[in-house]
Amino acid sequence: MAFPTTLSAESTHTGRVLDDAYDVRPPRSTSAVSWGAIAAGAAAAAALSLILLILGVGLGLSSVSPWTGAGVTATTLGVTTIVWLTVTQLLASGMGGYLAGRLRTKWADAQADEVYFRDTAHGFLAWAVSSLATAALLTSVIGSIVGGGVQAGATVAGGAAVAATGMVQSEEGGSMAYFVDTLFRRDAGVVSAPATTAPGTEPTTSTAAPGPSADPAGSYLDNERELAEIGRILAFHNLSEPLPEDDVRHVGQLVAQRTGLSQADAEKRVTDTYARAQSQVREAETDARAAADAARKASATAALWLFVSLLIGAFCASLAATFGGRQRDA
Repeated sequence: MAFPTTLSAESTHTGRVLDDAYDVRPPRSTSAVSWGAIAAGAAAAAALSLILLILGVGLGLSSVSPWTGAGVTATTLGVTTIVWLTVTQLLASGMGGYLAGRLRTKWADAQADEVYFRDTAHGFLAWAVSSLATAALLTSVIGSIVGGGVQAGATVAGGAAVAATGMVQSEEGGSMAYFVDTLFRRDAGVVSAPATTAPGTEPTTSTAAPGPSADPAGSYLDNERELAEIGRILAFHNLSEPLPEDDVRHVGQLVAQRTGLSQADAEKRVTDTYARAQSQVREAETDARAAADAARKASATAALWLFVSLLIGAFCASLAATFGGRQRDA
C-alpha cells in the first residue's frame, strides 16, 4: 500500500494548530523594569517640582514686607511654606508615578500580584530619581537647611565671645568708646581747683602740649594716651569679671584729673560705668543665644517637615503608578 508523499493544505493547517496547542516552550521573558518609563516620570516630576518651588518662592517673597505691621507674620509664612512643600510633593510625585506606570511595557507573563508590585516599584523609582535630580538642582537650598542646624550649635557656644568682642572695641565709634567717653564727662557746677605754685616762685609757662594735670579743663579728646590706656584696661578683663581695685584706682585718678571730681567720686563713676558695660554685654549674649536657639529650632522643624513631605511624595508616586499601570493593561 502506497502512502501519499504530500500533505494537503487542510491537514497541514490542522497539524500546525495542534502543535500550537501543545507547545510547552516558555514564553519570551521581558524585563521587569522599564527604565524608559521611570526616566520619563522622574523628568516630569522634577520639572513640575521645580516650577512649583519657584512659584512658591515668588508668592512667599510677595507676601512678606520689611515694614512693621505689613505682610504676613513669621508663623504664617512658616506654616504656608510647609503646606506648599507638601502640595508640591503630592502633585509632582503623583504625576511622575502615574507616567511611570502608564508608559511601562505590558507584562503578559506576570501574575496580578506581581504586576501590582512592579507598578509600585516603578512609581517609587520614579520618585527617587526625581528627588535626586531636584536635590542636585537645589543643593544650596538643602545645604542651608541642614547646615543651619549645625551652625546654630556653634553660634550658641560662640555667641558670648562674639558679643564680648564687639563690646570691647575701643576705636572711635566702637561700643566701648562710648563708655570710655562717659568716664570723662564733666558734671555741671564742678570747677577744678586752680593750679598753685610754691611760695617765692613765679608761675612758669610750659610750651609742652597740655596734659591732664596741666590743663584739667581741656577736652579729653586731646589726649589719646589716656583713652587708649583705659580702653586696654577694660578690654583686658573682657567685661566678664569684676574690675580689680588697683585698676579702679588708676582709672579713677585719670578721671579725677580730667573732670575735677574727687578720687572717691571718680572711682564710683568708674565702677558704675563698668557695671553698665557688663550689663550690656550680658544682654548682647542673651540675644545671641536666643537668636541661635531660634535658628536651631527653625532648622530642625524645616528638616522634619521636609522629611514628612518626601515620604508623602514617595507614597503618592507609588500609588499613582498602580493606577497608571492598571489603565495601561486595561
